[in-house]
Amino acid sequence: MSRQNLNENYLGNPNIKKDGIVQNWTEDQVREYAKCMKSPVYFVEKYAKIISLDKGLVPFELYPYQAKMFNKFQAHRFNVVLACRQSGKSISACGYLLWFALFQPEKTIAVLANKGATAREMLARITIMLENIPFFLQPGCKALNKSNIDFSNNSRIIAAATSGQSIRGLSVNLLYLDEFAFVERAAEFYTSTYPVISSGTDTKIIVTSTANGIGNTFHKIWEGAVQGVNEYSYFRVDWHDVPGRDEKWKEETINNTSQIQFDQEFGNTFFGTGDTLINAQTLLDLRASHPVRKLEGGDILIYKEPIKGHDYILVADVSKGRGQDYSSFSLIDISARPFEQVAVYRNNTISPLLFPNIIYKYANVYNKAYCIIESNDQGGVVCNGLYYDLEYENVHVESAVKANAVGIEITRKSKRLGCSALKDLLENSKLKVVDEQTILEISTFEAKGQTFQASVGNHDDLVMNLVLFGYFVSSAYFSNLTDLNLKDIIFNQKMKEINEDIVPFGFIDDGSEFIQKIETKDDPWQIEYDRDL
Repeated sequence: MSRQNLNENYLGNPNIKKDGIVQNWTEDQVREYAKCMKSPVYFVEKYAKIISLDKGLVPFELYPYQAKMFNKFQAHRFNVVLACRQSGKSISACGYLLWFALFQPEKTIAVLANKGATAREMLARITIMLENIPFFLQPGCKALNKSNIDFSNNSRIIAAATSGQSIRGLSVNLLYLDEFAFVERAAEFYTSTYPVISSGTDTKIIVTSTANGIGNTFHKIWEGAVQGVNEYSYFRVDWHDVPGRDEKWKEETINNTSQIQFDQEFGNTFFGTGDTLINAQTLLDLRASHPVRKLEGGDILIYKEPIKGHDYILVADVSKGRGQDYSSFSLIDISARPFEQVAVYRNNTISPLLFPNIIYKYANVYNKAYCIIESNDQGGVVCNGLYYDLEYENVHVESAVKANAVGIEITRKSKRLGCSALKDLLENSKLKVVDEQTILEISTFEAKGQTFQASVGNHDDLVMNLVLFGYFVSSAYFSNLTDLNLKDIIFNQKMKEINEDIVPFGFIDDGSEFIQKIETKDDPWQIEYDRDL
């Protein structure tokens, strides 16, 4: 079909077929169409063209890694790509997105970037590719402007800035996020967008970026994919994967910039802000595990079952339960070195009045774990509920004579000491953290003034469990607990105090029973208690 017939061209553009044109294919064209439809690699390599800075318009000759990346996109619904700067990841994506629109009818493809201009630039590159493929491969064009291309097969490509409103109301089949590590308010956007995209059975998400710090949403997605704790398939493009880049090129680039800049832009290295409590290398070495069991509606994640004879510590942070901050606890095995996180609980709606029941249940499961609970504000309600109402004796009490001494009050001093101890535990491999959310919170726990707290948009409830654990580990109480069995010492001390108090008055046994705990032989997690106490 001639491209010179103006009746067949879209708005006078001789290289784009307009809507409604009937295509009379030859047998060769049918076979060629089938090959292109089957393989994005074949289509791009044979028909796509790009603009080279040195040579102008040239055929798109895929690098080996680009062909592998296309195959990844085909094989998986969710893809995350960490690629060094100037590796051609964006132009590669343009080729794949065009193929998807041409050969997948009735699909909506959204191209989103930090700035709308960047997204529109990608759409312009797609348009150039479209203009240079034969008419028999084009479905026809209904609309083409700076923000969208609508095809006759009812597929469309739209370009916009990454924001909560960018794709609101759209049924997106393929979402492409460009340089996602540099997107402002990325967490907010991703939280609102992901459920919509993931709800379909064949929808796709492709996320690409150069490394840009630790703790942002892209870093979380990438680390989750590498560690196998999310549903993303990961693909990495290093500087040496790009043809023409050798050791000499690397040396020259470092000399012209710096080692740190090279590592960040070309070495795919995630650097922290420099203000995180834990150093960058340690953060990079932290690895999450899959939970072996999920309980309480997914609020508690079990990473290791309780082991008979092992000693455990439960450290808890308390919120108001109003949907903002989280009430949480971490169970830590202290029987061997390094200490190991074996379970976590996290919920932002549970009332402080009910939280003691959860603590009681799982502290019992883990061999009557020694409980350390922050007693600030609502924490006092939890401490007293566990210790006095549920009569769980294995709770840390700072003073036998001081009122309201159950638990540990977090002060500036105790938090500073706890942070220092946690830093030592993690950076010297004395504590193994395996929970993904805890690791993410550690990655965003940064300096602010004279203290440390979660960066904007993040939480620190689980990391505060570990700060409290660090504070306790550095105290004399912990030495006694591990070396002299503090549990027995505390119990005997309390019994002595009780006996001394009641000797003048005698003791009456009324036959009443306290809390009844039932442990089934088949399932140690089934524990019942009297909720009316």
